[in-house]
Amino acid sequence: MNYQEFKKSVIKYASENNLNDYELYYSKSDETSVEIFQKEVKGFNSANNLGICFRCIVNGQTGYASTENMTEEEANSIVLRAIQNAKTLESEAPSFIHKQGDTYLTYEKEEAKIPSAAQLVDFALDLQSELYKQDERVIDGTQSYAGYSSSEKAIFNSNGLDLVDNAAFDYWYGMAIVSDGKEMYNGIHIKSGKMDNFDKAEIAKEAVKDAIETIGYTSVDSGEYTVVFSNKVMASLLSTYSSVFSAEAAQKGLSLLKDKEGEMIAAEIITLTDDPLYKEALVKATFDDEGAATAPKNVIENGKFTTFLHNLATAAKAGVKTTGNGFKASYSSPVGINHYSFYINPVKGSLDDLFEEAGNGIYITSVEGMHAGANPITGDFSLSSGGFRIENGKKAGPVKGITISGNFLQLLKNISSVGEDLKFNPVALSAHRCGSPSVLVKGITIAGQ
Repeated sequence: MNYQEFKKSVIKYASENNLNDYELYYSKSDETSVEIFQKEVKGFNSANNLGICFRCIVNGQTGYASTENMTEEEANSIVLRAIQNAKTLESEAPSFIHKQGDTYLTYEKEEAKIPSAAQLVDFALDLQSELYKQDERVIDGTQSYAGYSSSEKAIFNSNGLDLVDNAAFDYWYGMAIVSDGKEMYNGIHIKSGKMDNFDKAEIAKEAVKDAIETIGYTSVDSGEYTVVFSNKVMASLLSTYSSVFSAEAAQKGLSLLKDKEGEMIAAEIITLTDDPLYKEALVKATFDDEGAATAPKNVIENGKFTTFLHNLATAAKAGVKTTGNGFKASYSSPVGINHYSFYINPVKGSLDDLFEEAGNGIYITSVEGMHAGANPITGDFSLSSGGFRIENGKKAGPVKGITISGNFLQLLKNISSVGEDLKFNPVALSAHRCGSPSVLVKGITIAGQ
């Protein structure tokens, strides 16, 4: 059976069991990827994942059941199991089946071109050849990857919602290893979107450049510095601390922004937007994982904290309307909260302009240990970092073996300039990703030599 046929069977069995409040959640993903090492195929992966969750409310209690099989027998079973769970499980938490009435945004969808396995292999092999061509210092250990991913999400419920979102994209990246005869250095460049728009030579060039630029690094004296955070690093910091904007975290006392709506929490130059239909996003979302309509919103506007991100449950508790940020980590997971394309808005000025304004300082281009060195609850961070000196307003020699420390909210308040080079974290090939331009911050503590 396909999803539409399975849905009809579930509706039939729900009706036979006199269910008035129920929801069917469906997700499907397909991914093919190839890994090249030493000019040969090291790994090839093809995965297909499908899952369905049925949720119903019986006498005020919610029951769940999930399956990965779409058969007539399973359509009946999933309904009966959810009813039984509702009758045996007790919870004081209210349950919600979203109602009709939302206005759903639309966007122009491009026809997906699915690359063959042979095309993926050929592209990845060519990409690795390009990596070796870039510089004689590129050595074995250098790798390239190519992949294709597609996804579909659907929600049907007893209140008349019948929604479908889907997406598809290609992704490729080169990982270069270079040696100066003493040490090895690595660099990476990732490209995602449509295969027709990819330039293998450009991907290779950027990956090798990323590695070579760090040759000959040194440390710096400990102290307070004016720091330019690269767009990549600032996006990573935003991703790490994105949970502080969750209403669920705030209501559990786990967000440093609790009770701060309407307050200035960042420099006036900062506007932070959550956009489910960002024009360049690989995966767009017209509805969240509860069926609520999504919409762009400024979470911080000119420095002022305007709203938490809500799902139906947190919105009801706060007495507000959901922001359409209900999220399930998998088809069988409970509903939590997540952002979409979540980014600090670009302002004006090139990276060179930020260097000139900084005068002398440090340009941070990499951080490590986010899982251990950054605390989303307190906002504090202490992270091993690397980058470059800024001398007389120009990018200078590479720096490594330093540790930056501070507090995320204080960092937002101390941003004095925001560039125009908005970039999203390329690792998150999903609807949920973070982005930022490069930013200039004064008074960052750095531990060095």
